Amino acid sequence: MVDMPNAKLIECFPNPAPRAAAGRAFAIAHVSEEFTSVCPKTGHPDFGHVTVRYSPDRRCVELKSLKLYYQSFRDEGIFYEAVTNRIADDLGKAMKPRWMVVVTDWKGRGGIRSRIVVRVGRVPVEELLTA
Repeated sequence: MVDMPNAKLIECFPNPAPRAAAGRAFAIAHVSEEFTSVCPKTGHPDFGHVTVRYSPDRRCVELKSLKLYYQSFRDEGIFYEAVTNRIADDLGKAMKPRWMVVVTDWKGRGGIRSRIVVRVGRVPVEELLTA
């Protein structure tokens, strides 16, 4: 059996604009509106949105693999904070971006909504304002 979540699902491809990235601001944002995991305390499903913004260095994440990676959390009993940090760790290791911001926004339960933000590298000020 494969450990969940499965970082081996993440595939990358060469940055198609490496020279452009060196000479100007170049950022990518991917938004997933169908993220699910499981509350480790109650066993109830957790539903959230995941936004990953990053400036690639040499590699970009391939979207189908990102979707499959996110789906590998589906049956995982894991806290919101751990999900967000795990995504940042796994994508950071796979892509080695110049900087990255991972934001998870979780659907409300019991009248409480949660937002977790993880920053990796030297995130430009203008990106901090949008997190």
